[in-house]
Amino acid sequence: MTAPSQKHTDKKLLLKGLKRIALSVPLLILTTYILTFAFLNKETIPLYVFLPLGIIAMAATIYLIFKGLKLILKAIF
Repeated sequence: MTAPSQKHTDKKLLLKGLKRIALSVPLLILTTYILTFAFLNKETIPLYVFLPLGIIAMAATIYLIFKGLKLILKAIF
């Protein structure tokens, strides 16, 4: 009796997904700090500089997290 052929984990795709997750973790911490800094300085100029920067960076972080998870799941299954 022969064993059914099984697909194995694509290691290159898994590594690519892990790199995206690893990039998103420091970015997540940094964007939280940027948004906090922007909201602490409501009456000054940094609010108008750092708030849009923080919002864009947070969107990029969320995108990287989901793309990384999608690549990891694609590599495993």
